[in-house]
Amino acid sequence: MRFISVVLLCFISLSSVAQVMPGQCHSYERKGRDIVFSCDNNSRVLVRLISQDVVKVWYSPTGEFERNNESFAVIREDLEDMDNSFVEDRAQAFEIFTASLRIRVNKAPFQIQIFDKYQKLLMGDYQNRGHVADSSHVAAYKILRSDEQFFGLGEKAGDLDRRGKSFVMWNSDKPCYSTTEDPLYKSIPFFMSSYRYGIFFDNTYKSKFSFGVESSDYYSFEAPGGPLLYYFIRGNDYKEIITNYMKLTGNPIMPPAWAFGFSQSRGLLTNESLTREIASEYRLRNIPCDVIYQDIGWTQWLQDFEWRKENYDNPRKMLADLAEQGFKVVVSQDPVVSQENRRQWKEADSLGYFVKDVVTGETYDMPWPWGGNCGVVDFTLPEVADWWGELQQKPLDDGVHGFWTDMGEPAWSNEEATERLRMKHNAGMHDEIHNVYGLTWDKVVTEQFEKRNPNKRIFQMTRAGYAGLQRYTFGWSGDAGNGNNVLEGWPRLANQLQVGQSAGMGLIPFWSSDISGYCGDIQDYDAFAELYVRWLQFGIFNPISRAHHEGNNAVEPWLFGEQAEAIAREAIGMKYALFPYLYTYGRMAYDTGVPLMRAMILEFPDDPECARATAQFMMGESLLVAPVVEKAAKIKRVYLPAGEWLYYGDRSERFHGGRWIDFPVSLETIPVFVKADAIIPEMPVMQYIYERPNYPVTFQVFLDATGKTSFTLYEDDGFSNDYKDDKFSTTDVVCERTDHRVRVSIGVNLNNGFEDRKRNFLLEVPADKRPKEVTLSGKRLSRSKMSQLMVDIDGSFNVTGWTYDKDRGIVIVRLPADIALDQVAVDINL
Repeated sequence: MRFISVVLLCFISLSSVAQVMPGQCHSYERKGRDIVFSCDNNSRVLVRLISQDVVKVWYSPTGEFERNNESFAVIREDLEDMDNSFVEDRAQAFEIFTASLRIRVNKAPFQIQIFDKYQKLLMGDYQNRGHVADSSHVAAYKILRSDEQFFGLGEKAGDLDRRGKSFVMWNSDKPCYSTTEDPLYKSIPFFMSSYRYGIFFDNTYKSKFSFGVESSDYYSFEAPGGPLLYYFIRGNDYKEIITNYMKLTGNPIMPPAWAFGFSQSRGLLTNESLTREIASEYRLRNIPCDVIYQDIGWTQWLQDFEWRKENYDNPRKMLADLAEQGFKVVVSQDPVVSQENRRQWKEADSLGYFVKDVVTGETYDMPWPWGGNCGVVDFTLPEVADWWGELQQKPLDDGVHGFWTDMGEPAWSNEEATERLRMKHNAGMHDEIHNVYGLTWDKVVTEQFEKRNPNKRIFQMTRAGYAGLQRYTFGWSGDAGNGNNVLEGWPRLANQLQVGQSAGMGLIPFWSSDISGYCGDIQDYDAFAELYVRWLQFGIFNPISRAHHEGNNAVEPWLFGEQAEAIAREAIGMKYALFPYLYTYGRMAYDTGVPLMRAMILEFPDDPECARATAQFMMGESLLVAPVVEKAAKIKRVYLPAGEWLYYGDRSERFHGGRWIDFPVSLETIPVFVKADAIIPEMPVMQYIYERPNYPVTFQVFLDATGKTSFTLYEDDGFSNDYKDDKFSTTDVVCERTDHRVRVSIGVNLNNGFEDRKRNFLLEVPADKRPKEVTLSGKRLSRSKMSQLMVDIDGSFNVTGWTYDKDRGIVIVRLPADIALDQVAVDINL
């Protein structure tokens, strides 16, 4: 009966909403970039011109443009000067013109239609129901074209194309979630249409998005409270839409350089002896690793930030010893204080730092998965920030390198937990604050870190978030895997490919899936080895790579047998070798919001087949990664867009694009393909990032018989926030081939206060025969054997030369990086 009542109430609410609309539009008033339209019943609609491509629309049935809180996500609404825009009053409509948009506001009934400058309709209101609202509900209905596709909404399960489905925004703790379960941990109410526009619905309540579920004529987005306020965002392609969305909500912070390495974790990795043992094994077995996590049991109490005395003998010494081995330690946080932690709980309670129970007026009594009932810290209360910052600084002073903020939904506040709606935060009731609770926490964590650790780059990875989270934190996809039977986790692995690509389109460019799947007891390591290997082969191409599993289920590579260990070593080594390439795209993510791990449509928006090729993705612009996610697979079906492609593991394997191929695989195979015209920078495989400070950078050139390609290598110090002040260097490498010569031009394009390391460059250029000669800026270079060419590669910076590797069909040229301070050219005469 309760379920039927809820459904009936929802039906009544939706029915009443349909009666409250702007009606007819009578007049407008312009003030600066704002155009306000006056409509029936004193209602008004605000259209704000934020840029030539971005428009804010806010419908107020009362005529007052007020909200309980300023936007938690949007940080800037003056992206461009809009003095060149203008409004025309015509008989049936008002028309607003920007350099790239024509916005038509029909008068009777009120209706917004947005066209591009070529008069093509991008987005339009559905009949007279474009904007509806009353005291308890807001909704927008937009026309739906028969061929329209939708992508986005952040970290969501299922197919990337959202058409024909509905989704809810309500941050939820969903352990072992299925391949179609919704909602999940994060709420990013931003999506993109194949008609080259995006919508950001800036409403923190429990919003719903329906893409042609009720009708093939319209799609809708709605919420049970808050304003009907959304941003229309045009772009020439999906990447440009994402960049314009980023301009509204902020640049994503860059992780420290070491975060691009490999990480190891476990639910009960919460003691010194186990941590030291794992670190020793990684180094003994020559498997690269940079980070070891400590899960929530590291603390004495939730959340006092004190080391558990019975688990750690000397945490400061442990951290110092691990640092000498190249390891960084990241510890977890929960946003609560346990009642069993009596001293801290009483302090916070007396100061009013907890969320209140609106019924009792006292601190809300929150059941917690561990540590007993807790008080939920109210991060919307300004006084809480310094209190929390002082607490979290204690392990940082000990030598900890960062945090992962866990359970920030807050946990056990899912849709069915309606009693949580009694929680009152300083900024409002829980129905408004729930989806941004994790964001307010992450904001405090990062701002306090930066306040107390000046110019040090933070590492913070979070599970729960809202739009704008990229300003403070990175993301991981929570508790994936099959908890009933860990061996049946294959569909969950396959689903993570879509979840990760969707996260990237929701401006979570630095993202991770728990390698091994987190959920399920591992009772037979031999039987689980194949799935572990395949998850790892996918995970190393996550921007952040972490092996993690629940409880005391260990998931270190050597536990799965010699073959799995060898494959893991090779795969992790590939990630380290690609560090210069990945880090360059990390900077690009900071500048543009475009993720490292890219859905195929981001790079090939005009290829309709790419919308269906979701079991693969691009890593940056040049590498196509198609992880094997099926048990006992012998082939991987891969779509190669138009052009020539090479198998990254063997240059001799070339493929014509514009078609699907069946690529043969074994357990060792990671299907990675590279564009025929590309340059991929690599470094030697190290045990941790920057282990060899003066390591050489190898530029692998992939080039057609006649063609041209380029790459701009980005570098900074990897540890500070100087990158935000544009202190970095870039090196341009351009390669052009004619019938008888390959020319590689190389030079430092920009150096803004960052001191480049002393090191060498190596060029690897394809050639089907040994060159007649190789010259550097017109001077002939000496030819030598490969062994001679590599002598003291980390220490001698005045050696030039070349060799020819007949087996690989490449010319290898060595030159000191200092030479590139001036533009130089290497000519390979064939």
